[in-house]
Amino acid sequence: MAGPLWLLAAWLLWRTQVPGSLELPPLRSRDVFAEAELREATAYARVPRVLWLLWTVVSLALLGLLAWRGPRLAARLPGRPLVRGVVLLLLVLAALWLVRLPVGLAGQWWRRRHGVSRQPYLEYVLSPWLELLATAGLACVALTLGMLMARRLGPGWWLAGGLALAVLGSGALLLQPLVLAPRLEPLRDRTLAGQIEALARAQGIGAIDVEVRRASDRTRRANAEVAGLGPTRRVILWDTLLDGRFGRGEVLVIAAHELAHVSRRHLLRGLGWFALAAVPSVFVLAAVTGRQGGLAEPGAVPLAVLTVVLLLLVTAPLTNVISRRYEAEADWVALETTRDPGSARALLRRLSRTGLVDPDPPAWSYALLSTHPSLLERVAMAEAWRLGLER
Repeated sequence: MAGPLWLLAAWLLWRTQVPGSLELPPLRSRDVFAEAELREATAYARVPRVLWLLWTVVSLALLGLLAWRGPRLAARLPGRPLVRGVVLLLLVLAALWLVRLPVGLAGQWWRRRHGVSRQPYLEYVLSPWLELLATAGLACVALTLGMLMARRLGPGWWLAGGLALAVLGSGALLLQPLVLAPRLEPLRDRTLAGQIEALARAQGIGAIDVEVRRASDRTRRANAEVAGLGPTRRVILWDTLLDGRFGRGEVLVIAAHELAHVSRRHLLRGLGWFALAAVPSVFVLAAVTGRQGGLAEPGAVPLAVLTVVLLLLVTAPLTNVISRRYEAEADWVALETTRDPGSARALLRRLSRTGLVDPDPPAWSYALLSTHPSLLERVAMAEAWRLGLER
């Protein structure tokens, strides 16, 4: 009975508002983007991809070594098994951070060289401290619960552990916008704020605040986002959207896209997918760590971290397919709301130019790294919407 219910839930979560019969017109990058822009964006994107591959290989090698030495490392630590497990987890996370740091600094050098980032190196290293602490704290809580369940419930602990992970992960995702919210300023352009509020009403969303995030001192990229839940929900425009490079119609299109994530309940649906994946993921974790005595043993902690990283890597193509499907729906709802495919096309071209985004990435990179449809696919959707309107 559980299998059919799981499939039914997945089918309901998979459904979107994009017409199933929608056919995107065949477009080539050179049909949409200038040749010089394509060359620059393609050349720029190669280095981050290589750095990602390098970081992935080195991280897996490090975790493999730590997993092999895990029982010996745990034996050298003082304290009870639970304490040793948490300490060993923190040591593993610190080692991963140290390995990632040189690769991250190389990426920051590349971004600064091309003018994409303006953030100083020291600030780049220190600025995510709150997010790092929150991640480490959440990992320690998850490990503590897992070790306690493994010790008290025996080999079948994974079922209760999966349910606990679903609750813990959902709570963390829901609280993240409140705990890690950036510093915001009110949008002073009241006309623009009123237009965005009108878009929200058109999508069936109630009153929503519109605020500005200062990003121009760190990057030239432009973005928008929705943060918060319920009464704290708000649209956030990066100030790089408002510096004169983007037209009013383009700003409204990206705001409508973010509002669509609210009106189509993408956050809650993402939590639904997380809950569906939690139990089978913990089952795999329990099976793998069982080779070193199970998660109840502190020496199995590095192996558990390696398993989680491999699970994330292996499931990334599927996770990104789901993410891209929701992003495509947000694009479609934005087109339906603004009815301005010209501004959508202009927005996507300008996002490529300002952020040096490759509009048509290689297949492997698209599968593993792309949470959004390619810019070329998004332009094609705007064109398909326009053609449908003209028929």
